[in-house]
Amino acid sequence: MTDGEQEDHSGAGEQPDPSVAAPISDEVTIEAQMAISELELATGYRLEEEAHRRRRRKSVRVCFILFALTFLSTTIVGADFLPLRILYGLYDSQYGVNLKAALDQFIPSAIPMTLVDRFWQSVARGCTYSVPLMVILFAHEMGHYLQAVRYRIPASLPYFIPLPLPPMGTMGAVILQGEGGADRRKMFDVAVSGPIAGLVVTIPVLLYGIHTSGYIPTTMTRVFEFGQPLVLQWLIESVHGEPVPGLTFHWNGYATAGWVGVFITAMNLLPIGQLDGGHILYTLIRRPAHYVAWGLILTAVGIMIHRGLYSYLLLLVLLMVTGPRHPPTADDSVPLGITRHIVGWLTLSFLLVGFTLQPIVISDGTEPTGIKLPPTEHESVPLPAE
Repeated sequence: MTDGEQEDHSGAGEQPDPSVAAPISDEVTIEAQMAISELELATGYRLEEEAHRRRRRKSVRVCFILFALTFLSTTIVGADFLPLRILYGLYDSQYGVNLKAALDQFIPSAIPMTLVDRFWQSVARGCTYSVPLMVILFAHEMGHYLQAVRYRIPASLPYFIPLPLPPMGTMGAVILQGEGGADRRKMFDVAVSGPIAGLVVTIPVLLYGIHTSGYIPTTMTRVFEFGQPLVLQWLIESVHGEPVPGLTFHWNGYATAGWVGVFITAMNLLPIGQLDGGHILYTLIRRPAHYVAWGLILTAVGIMIHRGLYSYLLLLVLLMVTGPRHPPTADDSVPLGITRHIVGWLTLSFLLVGFTLQPIVISDGTEPTGIKLPPTEHESVPLPAE
């Protein structure tokens, strides 16, 4: 055997060194890179989904908190702040004695009532306003929300806005909607569903409230009087007849909630910017809606200057800040069809009977009950009384 053959034979019997890595093929490298990329994508998706869930849970908590605060503020306003006075009376014994005497005199009861009883009585009175009002606002906003869910348009739950000041106790509610997710038809359906759903609840509440309310002497009117658009004038006169000189219509809690429902619906139907009416008019006539919006704003400014009516000044400022022009939808060329056109114009026509230039009038009257409540130590002047 030659030397070369011996070297080849000895080399063939050697074992591979385990410390030396075997060469990796290109196919294995590509598969590993793809696996790593898929893992990174899946991890990123899970992290994004978890972050979205956390934001969603936080949003839901905020919605529920605002709902509770709005219910509380509307209940207190509906009870003319009497629950707060009674709570103060439970803290200050002398004030509580005077308050109880005043309540026993002007709101007599067949059975003796303590201040605690009076507290729950006043809360129940406030709920005759807050409960129907919250249902009206909820119905309005859910009309928007359910249509957004139907079309898979990103939208938040309703955010209620508490405002513990008379005469309403709230500034309504809003839904935050993602931009660019709705074409012309979808935008129309989302916009028109809110006012219609709200009116479906408002009208029965208003009718019941008007039937259970009535005229009282003008000298016993509230500090805040409500303006009466045509629809309210018609309903009141159909139930109670034409107003008599020396008398004015007294709104109980249900009637007041119905009035607020009409007011909020009519205000939202103004065809300007991001209001419901702005969405509806833009989807009906598209770009010419911008000229209508500017025309209404200039007209409103002229009326405020000429007649000295500033009830809508804050709304006008907000509309100017958010912009009176309506942004284009995802696809403005999508046809609405004759049915949607009819529904849209009929909905906007509610402005003719539901809108009033002066919704709230401040008067110098007294509380309908004629109650003269004792002032707290922090007040220098008692509540006005007859």
